Amino acid sequence: MDLSGSLLIAMPGMADPRFERSLVLICAHSPEGAMGLVVNKPVNDLSFSGMLEQLNIPKAPNGRDIRVHVGGPMERGRGFVLHSPDYMSVGATMLVSGKFGMTATVDILEALARGQGPTSALMALGYSGWGPGQLEAEVQRNDWLTAEAPAELVFSDDDPGKWSGMLRHMGIDPLSLSSAAGRA
Repeated sequence: MDLSGSLLIAMPGMADPRFERSLVLICAHSPEGAMGLVVNKPVNDLSFSGMLEQLNIPKAPNGRDIRVHVGGPMERGRGFVLHSPDYMSVGATMLVSGKFGMTATVDILEALARGQGPTSALMALGYSGWGPGQLEAEVQRNDWLTAEAPAELVFSDDDPGKWSGMLRHMGIDPLSLSSAAGRA
């Protein structure tokens, strides 16, 4: 099972409160583990402009202002830009299923500050990580639903509505979900 490029949708019974009602885009998945970014939990006390200021990156008058999210509980001081695949930083951008790019170098921040860079982007501080077999076990335990990740939903400005919006996109009424798992 390779979930790279898939979206994890937290089930109502999610035991870890850090992932309650979360959507996580899986950026890499292999037998060694998995890495993803939460795409619907904004950081409330830090703007992109504020972050650029902290990094001494000047923002041009036409500079972009993207949303900053909590990407996950791992390495919260490390930043990742999840973006549309129309931007590539040579040797630094990882393509995710051909639909997304992920860049963790300062050149993308500088491009966005100049009003350039990818068409769609969001910033994630930290990431979500799983060891060998851990994500597969969580999916099997019914902690997560998995689905193809629609870029328009991932980059939507409606962070509070993304979780239920993704479920509705899948034809699922969020109120009908149960936190109990079962096997037939």
